Amino acid sequence: MNEFKLTAWPDLPAAFRQIGYRRMLSDLSQRHITEAELVRGSGLSRHEVRALLSFLKDKHLLDARPCHRTETRWPRPTLARLRQWWRVVRA
Repeated sequence: MNEFKLTAWPDLPAAFRQIGYRRMLSDLSQRHITEAELVRGSGLSRHEVRALLSFLKDKHLLDARPCHRTETRWPRPTLARLRQWWRVVRA
């Protein structure tokens, strides 16, 4: 999985002049971000996100690097944590 960051603000064609694309560009201009985070944050489909990333790569406006962080939305509870929680609920 890669993370992407915008190196310069592009001149967008008409197909990419919607709010979702501008939101994506704003996120890309501030920090390195993964494709999955762009899909969640922009409200666009994965296909639309990939289309913009491809456009930016072709124009050499995108910095890509391997992602070294794990992407979990919720930490997985261990059995010990569940038992601890259950003691609190039963008391």
